[in-house]
Parts: sequence; C-alpha cells; structure tokens
Amino acid sequence: MYEDKTLTCKDCGNEFTFTAGEQEFYAEKGFVNEPQRCKDCRDARKNASREGRVMHEATCAACGGVAKIPFEPREDRPVYCSECFAKMREE
Repeated sequence: MYEDKTLTCKDCGNEFTFTAGEQEFYAEKGFVNEPQRCKDCRDARKNASREGRVMHEATCAACGGVAKIPFEPREDRPVYCSECFAKMREE
C-alpha cells in the first residue's frame, strides 16, 4: 500500500527517505503531514531545547534516593525519582 518516498529536509536541504513503515505509522497516529526534516535535523532541534535546561536534585519521597528533576522542588509537594514515578504510573 505504501511505498518509500524521497523528501527534502527544509533545514539542511538534504534528501531523506520517508519509508513505507514510517508512512504507515503516521497514518495510524492520524498525522496528515509528511515530515519536513531529516532525522539528524529533528534530533538537533529536539536536543537544542534540552541544552539550556537546568536540572535540580531532590530526595525521592518514595525510596529516599536522588531524583534529578527539570524544575525547582517545592516543600509542599513530593518529588519522585524516575523509577518510583514510573511504578506509580503503572498502578
């Protein structure tokens, strides 16, 4: 049903392949627009916003370990490490 397409990245101008599998994934998710950037430019754009992020350390309310979080912890709200937070979401 889907065939690989060659697209041009709007940032770097290089050609990249929009595979049949990726097209199927986009269709399943309901995305109507094709990607406009190659994987390298998408990754660079995603990581650019993370570079300026300040991480804070806090004590996990569940296990007592160190939790690194991207926001200033408050005394009136518990903070959880990644593992404890994931366990809580599963429940």
